[in-house]
Amino acid sequence: MNGSEKVPIWRDERYVQIAFQALVLLIIVIGVRFCFGNMFSNLAQQGRQFSFTFLLSQAGFNIGETLVPYDTTSPYYWAFFVSFLNALRLILVGIAATTVLGVIAGIASFSDNWLLRKLNLVYVEVVRNTPLLLQLFVWYFAVFFGFSDKGKTSQFPGSIFVSKKGIVIPWPASSPLLGVLLTLLLVGAIAAYFIWKRRITRMEEQGASGQPEQLVLLSMAAIGLLVVLFGLGWEMPRIAASGNVEGGLRVSVEYGAMLCGLVFYTGAFIAEIVRAGIQSVSKGQWEAARALGLPTSSAMRLVVFPQALRVILPSLSSQYINLAKNSSLALAIGYPEIFATAQTTLNQSGRPVEVILLIMAIYLSITLFISLVMNTLNRLVQFKER
Repeated sequence: MNGSEKVPIWRDERYVQIAFQALVLLIIVIGVRFCFGNMFSNLAQQGRQFSFTFLLSQAGFNIGETLVPYDTTSPYYWAFFVSFLNALRLILVGIAATTVLGVIAGIASFSDNWLLRKLNLVYVEVVRNTPLLLQLFVWYFAVFFGFSDKGKTSQFPGSIFVSKKGIVIPWPASSPLLGVLLTLLLVGAIAAYFIWKRRITRMEEQGASGQPEQLVLLSMAAIGLLVVLFGLGWEMPRIAASGNVEGGLRVSVEYGAMLCGLVFYTGAFIAEIVRAGIQSVSKGQWEAARALGLPTSSAMRLVVFPQALRVILPSLSSQYINLAKNSSLALAIGYPEIFATAQTTLNQSGRPVEVILLIMAIYLSITLFISLVMNTLNRLVQFKER
């Protein structure tokens, strides 16, 4: 064929791809229009109108655990906001705790200690192969209610108290200097980040040892630890003359059981992700680190694990999203999160379509935010081509 001849439009790959995407978009639009049209038609036959104005009505039910003021006279939208905060507290704390547990368990699978490796294997295999709902029941009825049998309050090391009324732990006492100390800790953390970046740059570009910066970072960490332990002032729980526990931070047994269930369940999956990520790093990296005289712990921390992060992070995103969605199982043990509020709202308002769409929008927003953050972190740890 002559080079001056043009390819027919139906054979041009660019136009074919555009046409295919337009066709898919058209099918989606038609499908959505059909579904919503069918929904509006069914609602009209029942004499109801699609509207979210019911959210302005008085809720009329109580929520057992709240982070912001709420009572039965509050509107439905405020009830959803309160339950959203409860779910958010569960998800954020769960993500932080399950990351720590999963990384420790994943690294422990490479330990030279035979007993530690086997215990880690048992934990991962048992937890990953049993339903999460069953584990939640075990945590709620067997563990936490087992500690508080016959209405008694059980005390654990570190001034931690567990009873059917809740879990009480030590907490920083409120004082005029609390805001100042927290601000100083935040400034110190930001400064430590830039010092760490400078240390890495000098080590890579100038071949410096990085020991001066490391000494500064260790000193800052020690000062920060001293401030947290002694500067903040801790309010320690205690049993009063009435027999009730006073002081400290109190959380419900339902929250504690749900948090432990999510953390230990998701942590087992993250442990396998971390193990696979470490195994993806070639053995030559281990051998090179040992040839430089690095001990196993330093080789893992400085050479192997940073490279494994590029494999670990994409899969971590899926596990964090699963944790967020699994938090809806809190309804089974009575923790007041989004699903519990939605169920009560649906029964009282008679608005199933609107309530379900609201639930979908809330969880979609949470998962998209997690995905956005993890994709950003994933781009930051990828190799930069020169």
